[in-house]
Amino acid sequence: MSQIVLCTLNARYWHSSFGLRYLKANLEELSEQAQILEFVINDNLSMVLETILKQKPQIVGFGVYIWNIEQTEKLVRDLKRLRPGITVVLGGPEVSYETEQQRIVQEADYTITGEADITFRELCRLILAGDRPASKIIRSPVPPLDQVKMPYHLYGEEEILHRVIYVEASRGCPFTCEFCLSSLEIPVRQFDIDLFLSNMQSLYDRGVRQFKFVDRTFNLSLRIGRAILQFFLDRYEPGLFLHFEMIPDRLPDAMRELIAQFPPGVLQFEIGIQTFNQHVGKLISRKQDYGKLADNFRFLRQQTGVHIHADLIVGLPGESVESFGNGFDRLLQYNPQEIQVGMLKRLKGTPITRHDDEWEMLYSSYPPYEILSTKLITFEQMQRMRRFAKYWDLIANSGNFIESRNLLWENQDSPFHQFLAFSDWLYKEQKRTHGISLIRLCELLFRFMTELQQKDQLQVAQTIWSDYTRNGREDRPHFLRKFDLPHPKRKSPSHKSQLPRRQARHGQNEEQKQK
Repeated sequence: MSQIVLCTLNARYWHSSFGLRYLKANLEELSEQAQILEFVINDNLSMVLETILKQKPQIVGFGVYIWNIEQTEKLVRDLKRLRPGITVVLGGPEVSYETEQQRIVQEADYTITGEADITFRELCRLILAGDRPASKIIRSPVPPLDQVKMPYHLYGEEEILHRVIYVEASRGCPFTCEFCLSSLEIPVRQFDIDLFLSNMQSLYDRGVRQFKFVDRTFNLSLRIGRAILQFFLDRYEPGLFLHFEMIPDRLPDAMRELIAQFPPGVLQFEIGIQTFNQHVGKLISRKQDYGKLADNFRFLRQQTGVHIHADLIVGLPGESVESFGNGFDRLLQYNPQEIQVGMLKRLKGTPITRHDDEWEMLYSSYPPYEILSTKLITFEQMQRMRRFAKYWDLIANSGNFIESRNLLWENQDSPFHQFLAFSDWLYKEQKRTHGISLIRLCELLFRFMTELQQKDQLQVAQTIWSDYTRNGREDRPHFLRKFDLPHPKRKSPSHKSQLPRRQARHGQNEEQKQK
């Protein structure tokens, strides 16, 4: 039995709710009366409801995000019908902006906008004391981080063994990119670095080896960034994996020196480029130095073992398919291990909507509110780009086709246009973008390159076979059985990788290249 239930629906089982742990950690005397219940968006909602009600709570707090708002709205509506006396409190980015007109807000008793770490505690105290606030919408002031208790002790054994461990050394972002919620969180605020690293030591001592930093600007502060890198470098052992989001055009020498000391695959940098079109960048209030960006990529790929996950966005105002393709080809020349092609989303509260009229921006009315068409990209073209993004992730980002993907656009002026042609053909063949087996993808690649591109069959077979067997597979797909393809002689990796699977595949390929 718990007076307070903190609940959310995660997108995947292996995710964990960072926000709910912050709320519980800051409940002070109420913490022992609170319980966190985490579910997944595909869970049966009546079972979720039953689990919540078994606790007989007086207050239920829901974390609401773009990926779970539809399911959470159903939960809130049914919960209030079954137990109208339970107080339902909402929080999270999806209800923090454009709040009043949302149906889920109307169904709930209270909604806290903004960072609710401290405000939720004060609201719970009032409700349990019978002194209920009159206003349904409570605007939370930005809490000083020296008053916010860190929640890392609330990661249990299950999370440490099976889920992503999220951490943060700062909040906020100094930039004003109009498509991003982080642009509304100015200025950047830092947690006390000594206290933060003490908490990281505690997690490390409990067996955590994979840390996902959610800071929007990890490399903004040289002092903080170096302290974090040195902390983990001093404690390195196989299996350590650190994910950071970084500013693409800021990488001082003092930070480079530390980055270069990490073994391959330990660091993953998510680098948000979004567009190479300077006119588009100006429209969305995004500034970046493309010369420094290119230099930083060269350093990271040539002198370090960092795994780079670079982001581009389709559908920004002023960006055409051709313009996006030029930027894509430019980024591909920098050779990141992964290029994440994302579709623009109209997140609540972001000023991207000021371009709706001039650039004829049309978005879906339903989460995740993806762009449907613009003045420069028709709906039909946007659908092609959605499929391009899905297939690119299956083929190029997965690490399963390291050599085959390069052969696909070999001797072509534009890898983007070549892969777009492959994407169009693949969709005609499959009529879907998911649930395609690895062997089927291999066969389709073989057919496209030999039938449509007229490449040499043996060369294509050898390339696909090399990719297929890279991770130890020995079975021979049926379409390759007519070829004399010996198993490639590869040196075994020095140790079994404990990195995430996709990063391990990319890392193994680069290790084999060096040998």
